[in-house]
Amino acid sequence: MSVLAISITTVALAEIGDKTQLLSLLLASRYRKPIPIIAAIFLATIANHALAAYLGVIIADIITPTMLKWVLFASFIAMAGWILVPDKLDDDEKVSNRGPFVASFIAFFIAEIGDKTQIATSILGAQYADALLMVVLGTTIGMLLANVPVVIIGKLSADKLPLKLIRQITAGLFVILAVSAIVIT
Repeated sequence: MSVLAISITTVALAEIGDKTQLLSLLLASRYRKPIPIIAAIFLATIANHALAAYLGVIIADIITPTMLKWVLFASFIAMAGWILVPDKLDDDEKVSNRGPFVASFIAFFIAEIGDKTQIATSILGAQYADALLMVVLGTTIGMLLANVPVVIIGKLSADKLPLKLIRQITAGLFVILAVSAIVIT
């Protein structure tokens, strides 16, 4: 599978039921203006994931290839476990009184810090340092695939998805990525 496909799939599946997806629903219900919200999600994700992927590359440059192999393995296994825990939007996370684009950009960028998909992007950046653009492009597309329907359709789409099954499949994907980090690299 290509780096782009792995990045898209990893983040799109990891994002289902994630707090940033819940944030997308909150923003859509509050502002009811999908275009500026989607544009803000797109730009915030590019900025956040470019930084995360680059940090992954820096870490990969610092540690030895053997150590990197085991760090990647452990990181993917940890992500597999973390994926199985459902996210909730924290009660103290508020949406500002700014316009839909500014509020969405700020809220989404901040909510994504330390999030599963940001950490997954760092891991993918470390593993595929030679294809960093494809990692950022793929993780951004994955983020949009998971969040744009929520913004457009709203709560209806989120309620219809089998979130537990999607989390289990995603956890399996991270286990496969963990094994491939050991076998391939």
